[in-house]
Amino acid sequence: MNTGYTIRVITAQHGGKEDLVTFLLCVSYVILSLPLSPSLPGAAGVNGNGPTKLVDPLEDPVPGVGTYEDFNTIDWVREKSKDRDRHREITSKSRQSTVALLHSVSDAFSGWLLMLLVGLMSGALAGGIDISAHWLTDMKEGVCLNGFWFNHEHCCWTSNETTFQERDRCPQWKSWAELITGATEGPFAYIVNYLMYIVWALLFSFLAVTLVRAFAPYACGSGIPEIKTILSGFIIRGYLGKWTLIIKTITLVLAVSSGLSLGKEGPLVHVACCCANILCHLFTKYRKNEAKRREVLSAAAAVGVSVAFGAPIGGVLFSLEEVSYYFPLKTLWRSFFAALVAAFTLRSINPFGNSRLVLFYVEFHAPWHLLELAPFILLGIFGGLWGALFIRANIAWCRRRKSTRLGHYPIIEVLVVAGFTALLSYPNSYTRMSGAELISELFNDCSLLDSSQLCGYQQVSCVCPSNISETGVGNTLADRPAGPGLYTALWQLALALVFKMMITVVTFGMKVPSGLFIPSMAVGAIAGRLLGVGMEQLAYYNHDWIIFKGWCSPGADCITPGLYAMVGAAACLGGVTRMTVSLVVIMFELTGGLEYIVPLMAATMTSKWVADAFGREGIYEAHIRLNGYPFLEPKEEFEHNSLAVDVMRPRRADPALAVLTQEGMTVGEVESLVESTHYSGFPVVVSQESQRLVGFVLRRDLLISIDNARQRQEGVVSASQVVFTEHAPSQAPDAPPPLRLRGILDLSPFTVTDHTPMDITVDIFRKLGLRQCLVTHNGRLLGIITKKDILKHMAQIANRDPDSILFN
Repeated sequence: MNTGYTIRVITAQHGGKEDLVTFLLCVSYVILSLPLSPSLPGAAGVNGNGPTKLVDPLEDPVPGVGTYEDFNTIDWVREKSKDRDRHREITSKSRQSTVALLHSVSDAFSGWLLMLLVGLMSGALAGGIDISAHWLTDMKEGVCLNGFWFNHEHCCWTSNETTFQERDRCPQWKSWAELITGATEGPFAYIVNYLMYIVWALLFSFLAVTLVRAFAPYACGSGIPEIKTILSGFIIRGYLGKWTLIIKTITLVLAVSSGLSLGKEGPLVHVACCCANILCHLFTKYRKNEAKRREVLSAAAAVGVSVAFGAPIGGVLFSLEEVSYYFPLKTLWRSFFAALVAAFTLRSINPFGNSRLVLFYVEFHAPWHLLELAPFILLGIFGGLWGALFIRANIAWCRRRKSTRLGHYPIIEVLVVAGFTALLSYPNSYTRMSGAELISELFNDCSLLDSSQLCGYQQVSCVCPSNISETGVGNTLADRPAGPGLYTALWQLALALVFKMMITVVTFGMKVPSGLFIPSMAVGAIAGRLLGVGMEQLAYYNHDWIIFKGWCSPGADCITPGLYAMVGAAACLGGVTRMTVSLVVIMFELTGGLEYIVPLMAATMTSKWVADAFGREGIYEAHIRLNGYPFLEPKEEFEHNSLAVDVMRPRRADPALAVLTQEGMTVGEVESLVESTHYSGFPVVVSQESQRLVGFVLRRDLLISIDNARQRQEGVVSASQVVFTEHAPSQAPDAPPPLRLRGILDLSPFTVTDHTPMDITVDIFRKLGLRQCLVTHNGRLLGIITKKDILKHMAQIANRDPDSILFN
């Protein structure tokens, strides 16, 4: 008011005809004589050094705000809100111009393009891994003279000197004994081949563990426990990076080729997720939003299983059932598309030369009978018992590795296990071959032309016992009596079963890429084949028993041992991982027959029920708990009658909750509070006396905003007031400008009352993916509950160490 009055007086006195310079001088004098207020636009800076721009993160976004530190959990609600705002803005702009419309279309199409790239890249890498692993595995036994890059099978393909009985023998392929000594048979040749097998196994395992240790420590293990944790919202920087992808791809080939009891199927999920994470950086929508990126990673997990088993539908169900935390319908469609592209890419590469996506694809022709459900259920019981026993033994061994000096020498551990494995594996042909080849052999349904020892039945021309003659190959598909070759194979399989069960316990979890699917399936397939042959012989010699009458007459093909091997493989894998629906579909896609779904379902459900009787955790959940990751298991039920006030912090004996006030605190006080605590965020209240909740601010956002304001806003010092209100309060004329931080304040934090039951609170955390929840009483702030607090409380209830939860 005074300003307007003074200017009007001046203009009245000069009648509007004053000299321009005199007028400007008068106006300048009036303005400079006004009181200084930093809250007015254009107010002078400290010491009158010119106008100061107040930095507001809401209007001027600060780089780094909204990001997360390593080993912290994302805020799902904030990330989804950011994506909705971004999508709403693009949609509104698309109506304004053609360029904006094209941008909107490209934004909608970018997700499908990303899925296409993930499928192509993962399928190509999987094909390369399959070919390389097959080649290096054969190199332990010999080399091809036509070209060292040929594996044994490819080397003999073009040879005209192979026989059906010895189809793997050809002049072009030389064993190490032939190359070194010139002898093909005899004790000395056997010893040379034995030693070369051990040397190559030690070399491959040494290279694998050394590369992992030197370049990418995250490349070890299966990767599925960590991917489950990442998909639940946890941040592990570098776990899905380019170095991890490169080293995991190389060392996976080396580890599988070394003969260790491990598979490549689990690590292929990690490889596919690495591909997806790297490709996400090509698209802004996924690069800048952690929740959107996790949708892509869920689809990538499906791609990994698709290329591992040649099962696109099973891969999608695996991602949905086993690893994904948030799986909207849109992700389901994109997962299916990506899995389809990956399977098509792998089929185009044709790594096994048989137009199949896996080595152990098989087709059965004989139907199964209802009475066979009894042995199938027995296999389910065996799978459940083996799964429960394996989880306990493996976790105990891994815990010992972490708590003793054994964990300080990973290279020595790998070399010892690899050497011991090679030493015991070579004499037995079923442990010497790779896991995939073993499963293929066990799944095989004996035909007229099979030369395998497992098909070493006696030849029968009629049902008369007097006309039986022994031979390695039968001339009919009917059930036949076992011959000496089959009995030898059964003894070798029994020894292989014991060896595989023991060595897998210490192998899984070492510092090399190691999957669990193939070893678990191998254990089950061996047990199933043994039971299948036993049932076959029982039916052959006792076809007049009441249980076989009517469906198993003499000369008929009643029992298929390969089917028992497949059911046993599914049962053991289900007992270890607790997979059900996805496992049945994967096995169905492996066999291509709908007829065998019921046996698979019966065995899988039985194995899960039996294993759950000893513990509800699968192997991946057990390793998540062992590593202390903050993973809130969706399948686990909370059955305790506690309230939010029992779990929240601070407890009765703890110091008061660290809070910020919406005004009145200085930058120095805020920085002192942040430095004296280790919390990830702070509630903002109206005042220390009222404790009325205003919002919640993250520690990282707070520190970044203060550092940014010191650089970009003049006059921000330790005495500057920090303001979370919409309008800055009035200050003394000589006070430094305030720091407005309302833009980083979450004005709608999730709150529960102090009497909210904890089972409801846990459901809120699971379904909304919360990092923290504030506890109030009649509107006043009482405390805070974080995901870590819930996990510690659940560990205490289960009589576990609550300090085992290591991360926020």
